[in-house]
Amino acid sequence: MAITTVKVPAEMAPLFEKAQEYVANYFKNRKEDPSKGTIIIGDERYILVRASSMSVQFMEFIKTLYPGLDENDANKAAGSILYDIARALGKADAAAFHKAMNVTDPIAKLSSGPVHFSYTGWAFVDILKESKPSPDENYYLIYDHPQSFEADSWLAMKKKSNSCVCHMNSGYSSGWCENSFGVELAGKEILCRAKGDPYCRFIMGHPGKVDAYIKEYKDKNPELFSLKK
Repeated sequence: MAITTVKVPAEMAPLFEKAQEYVANYFKNRKEDPSKGTIIIGDERYILVRASSMSVQFMEFIKTLYPGLDENDANKAAGSILYDIARALGKADAAAFHKAMNVTDPIAKLSSGPVHFSYTGWAFVDILKESKPSPDENYYLIYDHPQSFEADSWLAMKKKSNSCVCHMNSGYSSGWCENSFGVELAGKEILCRAKGDPYCRFIMGHPGKVDAYIKEYKDKNPELFSLKK
């Protein structure tokens, strides 16, 4: 089976082929009944939410709760709330999906996440070859989210941000991976299309190490972080 729902380094391909197969089987079992107001997938109730409502407009609403903060601090406060909400969703969705599909191996749990991301409309996931996911504090993942629903929403509304906006993409993916490996993880967006960057790029690692990973990446790739956009 060709992998169409995620992009990964060649050595990871067999794992994601299997993940694509069982995630596809899960989402085949979909029943919509507007007469009852229900969408059921894999015996679970789902809801559809407009992407802009959960990105641009949700963030703008949260910022109104902090009228005393300047623009940068308000963006950070709103982003932190969105991240925490999505992280909790990611952990809960991962636990429910793994139980429903009887997935127990940590790597298999992790590989189902990006495919699940595609099927639920969050983003396509492109895992870069430098990634070294391991079930300990040395975990390192660098990845892009082409078609991130958050960045796409900002662009569709012709808005441009001075900072990264894909807070929910960061939180959800870190929550899913944390549940899969049983290791505390933090995901941070370092480049974002909503602020003029060529892609939405993230780095994920243990909270005590992720900032060092980001600094190292920026030091090696200064051209990506120039002020000229």
